[in-house]
Amino acid sequence: MALVAALLTASRPTHSGAAGMVVPPVGAVWQYQLQADAGAQFATSGGINVALCERPIFGATCQRAKVFSIDLYGPSGATPNASGVRAIQNAGGYAICYVDAGTWESWRPDAAAFPKSLLGRSNGWPGERWLDIRRAHVLLSIMARRVALCERAGFQAVDFDNVDAYDNTTGFAITAADQIAYDRALAALAHRDHMAVGLKNDGGQARVLVRYFDFAIDEQCVQYHSCAQLDPFLRAGKPVYDVEYVGSALSDCRAAPRGIDVIIKALSLNALPWRPCR
Repeated sequence: MALVAALLTASRPTHSGAAGMVVPPVGAVWQYQLQADAGAQFATSGGINVALCERPIFGATCQRAKVFSIDLYGPSGATPNASGVRAIQNAGGYAICYVDAGTWESWRPDAAAFPKSLLGRSNGWPGERWLDIRRAHVLLSIMARRVALCERAGFQAVDFDNVDAYDNTTGFAITAADQIAYDRALAALAHRDHMAVGLKNDGGQARVLVRYFDFAIDEQCVQYHSCAQLDPFLRAGKPVYDVEYVGSALSDCRAAPRGIDVIIKALSLNALPWRPCR
C-alpha cells in the first residue's frame, strides 16, 4: 500500500534519460503486433515476425520495424513473451510491453484478481469491461505486478492501453481529473521499474501528461482528425506513433502530419497486413 500511495501522490515528473531507462527512437518505423503468428519459423521468436520487410506507401525500399509494441504475454497467453523480446532486441529493435490498464479482460491469467465491483460496461470488445479507475489503490497493485513481469521479460517500455475512460461510457462517473491522476500513477509505475512509458489514445490530455510520458501511441488520429492533440509530444521532441485501420492507405498517409510515424494495419493486429507510410 505504501507503493500505491507514493505513486498516487507523486508530483514531480520523471524525465527521459533517467538512470537505467532507454527511450524509443524518434522517427523509427514501428510495428503493433498483439496476435502471435503461428508456424515453426516463429517458434523461437514468441510468435513475433521480426524479419518482416514491406515497401512503404511513399518509398521504394522495403522497411523493417525498429520499434515493436507486443503483448506482455506470449502465444500461450499465460507467460510473459521473453522470447519475443529477445528476438526483437537481437534484430536491433526496441520492445514495448502492451498492458491493458483501463479495461478488464476475461482471458488474462490474473483476471480473478480484479474485484467484480470494479467492472463496468463493455468497451465494445468481447470479454472486455471498463474498470473503475477511481479505485486506483486496488488497480495499481495489480498493474504493478504486470509491469514487474514486463521488466523481468526484458521489455524496455510499457504501452498502457485504455487510459481514456473519462471520455467513454464506462458505467462510472470518471472525471478528467481522475484520469490524469491514474495516468500519472501508471507512468510513475513504469519509471520505478526503469522503463519508458507511452501515453495511449489520451490526446485530449496530452498537454498535461506530456511531462510524465516519454512517447505517445495513438490509434486512428488521422481518421478522427485528432493528430494535432499530440503536438505537445512533437514539440518536446518525443516519439509519436500512430496506427490507422480503415479507409485508403494512400489518403491516410497523405494526411498524416510530419513527425508522426504512421502504419497501416488491420484490427486483428497480426504481423500482416502492415505497411509504414514513409
